[in-house]
Amino acid sequence: MGELKRIISMIFLIIGFGSLVACSNNETVTEKQVKHEKDNEGSTDEPFEFTIMANLHTSEVPDGKIEELIEEKTNVQLDITWVPDTSYEEKLNTAFATGTLPDAVYMKNQTTFIRFKEAIRDGQFWEIGPYLEEFENLKNLKKQVLENTMVDGKLYTLYQGRPLSRQGFIYRKDWADNLGLSTPKTTEEFFNMAKAFTENDPDGNGKNDTIGLTDRSDLVYGAFKTVASWFGTPNNWGEIDGKLLPEFMFPAYLDTLDYFRELHSNGYINHDFPVTSSNDQIAMMKNGTAGLYVGNIGFVSTLYNDAVKLNPEVEYDVQNQVTGPDGTFGVWSIPGYGNVVMFPKSSVETEGELKKILAFYDKLMTPEVANILFYGVEGEHYTFEDGLAVSSKDVEKTNREVKPYHSLEIGEKETNGRYTSTFSSEVKEKAEYLIIDNENYLINDPTITLDSSTYIEKGGRLQQIIEDATYQYILGDTDKNGFQEAVDEWKKQGGDQIIEEFNQSYKKVK
Repeated sequence: MGELKRIISMIFLIIGFGSLVACSNNETVTEKQVKHEKDNEGSTDEPFEFTIMANLHTSEVPDGKIEELIEEKTNVQLDITWVPDTSYEEKLNTAFATGTLPDAVYMKNQTTFIRFKEAIRDGQFWEIGPYLEEFENLKNLKKQVLENTMVDGKLYTLYQGRPLSRQGFIYRKDWADNLGLSTPKTTEEFFNMAKAFTENDPDGNGKNDTIGLTDRSDLVYGAFKTVASWFGTPNNWGEIDGKLLPEFMFPAYLDTLDYFRELHSNGYINHDFPVTSSNDQIAMMKNGTAGLYVGNIGFVSTLYNDAVKLNPEVEYDVQNQVTGPDGTFGVWSIPGYGNVVMFPKSSVETEGELKKILAFYDKLMTPEVANILFYGVEGEHYTFEDGLAVSSKDVEKTNREVKPYHSLEIGEKETNGRYTSTFSSEVKEKAEYLIIDNENYLINDPTITLDSSTYIEKGGRLQQIIEDATYQYILGDTDKNGFQEAVDEWKKQGGDQIIEEFNQSYKKVK
């Protein structure tokens, strides 16, 4: 009997231990379920850590002051990889090819975003449209701009709002006054100012050391595309007899080529502009080598703040409207965003993680955080006076500590509620007014929401053919027959297919 009792006791012990194990396992499963449910709800009391790759438009990486404030206000822990703007495209492509994209990745610009459309269609990025209504601020993003970023009618991006066109030109008003020149309002007058700034000693130092126009190796955000608008060139694509064709097949593009060729052959533009960096281009304006800059006229205040240190007498003015030979003015536009951010499924693995990241961006669109992101710390980087943000006079400190975070902004002042800023000068105020004025004369790109698989696959390489031919013509290394040969080669290598596909897509939306 003693032995039998011992065996029965052991059986009950084993059963009891098994019950405990089962209970423990059940508790483990329940804990996992609860954690998963919390993830899916996107809520947690602990700071959520995630990674971002952003393009850096300043010369150095910011310190952690603003980042820490943002983390505190949004209950996240950020891991930001700052990549210099000049190498961002290469870094982005490498990360994509190696499967090492961060949780939130910025596309740099519209062109970069278009090249990722096939990856979007392959399901490599999260569709976020269905979630926006859950967030108080994200749901207020401008509908038209969101539609301009959609792929096959679905939304995958949050956008950084930008004015539709900031294009115009900045010029040395003190030089113009010295030479008795008024603000150019036609392409002919602009050319004559470039000529006078080169040949007539505008700075009065008795030396032949100035040029008219400073430009860089960028046919879009440099001078070429804006001047092409003055001549009536379409914005990337235009329509003839109901058919879409690329801009370089229009006579106005060829007129722009001739215009730049003459500027270059006469020495009225920096001779090596096809290989000139943005920094070197700007340096020529700051140090008094050049007197004309075509591009973002809102840049005039930054330009002046640096130039006045070298020459206290420097004076700038701005202008947007320049009419072409036909007497009309038009200016190319962007689709309401300068950049977009997307969320790769390779790094954001669950819906819960996605919602936490979206919650962070939702908080970035609150006025409190938006002001930190854009202006910095009140009392240190800016003050709030009479309902306006007044930037500190220590521009270098603000540029170093705050300006890099502009790359993270979502939406625009109208949707994220950040303060309106004062204008640092009368010419800056004028520039902002002219930027608004541009909206009356926009040349829009009709292919923004159209599709061409061949363009996505080959568009970048094919565009290089046209860019090379454009530079070669301006430099005098080819003629119009040579340029046409490049166009024919573009068509042969896939351009004809791009034209056909864009027009097929165009017919569907008309």
